[in-house]
Amino acid sequence: MAIRTATVALLMAALPLAAAAQSLPDPGYLCCSMRTNGNWISDINYAFSGTRMIPAGTPVTPTGFGRYRVHVSIEGTQQDIGNDYSRELDMGVFARRYVVPDNPATAIAKMPRKVRQAIQSARLIPGMTREQVLMAVGYPITSENPGLESKVWRYWLSRTQEFQVVFDGKDRVKEITAADSQTRALAVMN
Repeated sequence: MAIRTATVALLMAALPLAAAAQSLPDPGYLCCSMRTNGNWISDINYAFSGTRMIPAGTPVTPTGFGRYRVHVSIEGTQQDIGNDYSRELDMGVFARRYVVPDNPATAIAKMPRKVRQAIQSARLIPGMTREQVLMAVGYPITSENPGLESKVWRYWLSRTQEFQVVFDGKDRVKEITAADSQTRALAVMN
């Protein structure tokens, strides 16, 4: 009986933590340059024809959760940020990746011109920090990138166009690789 009571007490103590993880973040800012098809922003951030870029730092108001999605209002329009490929993450954690309390635009404004231009065009350049990569192209999906500490992050522009970001020992972009020159040209700013 004592073991059962202790187990129930532990479970009850864990409930506030689980509820906090699932809670919506406060209104904030979009973490990174993300593409929308009008009402859907996927965590894979494909560069489909007809998508529109929403810049990092755009004000975002979370309004609720759906099945593997966070309902948000951006610039007066309802959008869903879809957790299509990072389902290992709790939805509260997922929401806090994309809706951040501090405006990234403030940090971006202080960066060198070429880095600012890369982030604004959702492209990368060698020498960028991990934070700058995230601002430019979003989070790498967890289904293929289980840890953000990895030396290589794998991204997709489309179902067939993959590129990889390779970091050096100082966590700066060493190189951006792609299977073909067209994909590399779309991912890397010259």
